[in-house]
Amino acid sequence: MKHELTVGAEEAGQTLSALLKKRLGVPWSKARRLCERGQVRVDGARATDSTLRLRGAQKIAVDEAAPPPPAAIRVEIVWEDAHVVVIDKPSGVSSVPYETRERGTAMDLLRDAWRALGKRATETPLHVVHRIDKETSGLLAFAKTKAAERALGLLFRSHDVERTYLCVAHGTVRDRRIESRLVTDRGDGLRGSTREPNKGKRAVTHVRAIEALDGATLCEVRLETGKTHQIRIHLSESGHPLVGERVYIRDYANRGGEPIECPRLLLHAATLGFRHPITGAQVRCESPLPADFSTELDCLRS
Repeated sequence: MKHELTVGAEEAGQTLSALLKKRLGVPWSKARRLCERGQVRVDGARATDSTLRLRGAQKIAVDEAAPPPPAAIRVEIVWEDAHVVVIDKPSGVSSVPYETRERGTAMDLLRDAWRALGKRATETPLHVVHRIDKETSGLLAFAKTKAAERALGLLFRSHDVERTYLCVAHGTVRDRRIESRLVTDRGDGLRGSTREPNKGKRAVTHVRAIEALDGATLCEVRLETGKTHQIRIHLSESGHPLVGERVYIRDYANRGGEPIECPRLLLHAATLGFRHPITGAQVRCESPLPADFSTELDCLRS
């Protein structure tokens, strides 16, 4: 939806968010979110600061469907030695190529980061030991040697790795332990849980509520096992799909729930700890919430 507004003389001095709230009839949180997502222009220039003070006769254009401004996509190298590298992956980036000739994956961006540091990016092998969803941001490890790949792979398969996530889920979430058996098709084309004891793979998720938000809850989630989409499925099946969920939202919507608008999945791999595959030393990496996650979180706090 698009809106064209002109600041009246009596509105001069108001903040941009105050004017949007009044003229569009939206909550404070949405008024700020429109600005922070780059969907508001003042006199033709993108205005991301919701506290901007306005002058009379200024022209305000609002386009709720406008895409966010493009940004250079890069990964940060969090920890690295001769055997292992841990990166901080942005949301919207595949961990590894899933299609022939797919570019822009985390592996590609890591090699770009090496090139920027003057390293021989194409000569260092990268071996996959685990993945995080394309829509999920946060910590991702690769092995740089075959010996490290074998040892790390064993750690992940035996669940001897610390993996903690931060997420925002719809509704009021209580501390809980969720266990189920996950199958690739629950009968409607979606991954999900089965009640048949001899089917699927055992999955265990530990959820701790951290902060109550506007219609949602910030949670810390610890994986005891690491199955595909495990956190997203378990919270969705508990009646609390993640904010920004596009796949496991069907049941919530069918029950009359109103999904909170969000441009990204609010799921972030915040900690990754493991025993070094060669030296045996303990490695523990942490990743702060990225800016796009924090922006949405601040809107829900208000």
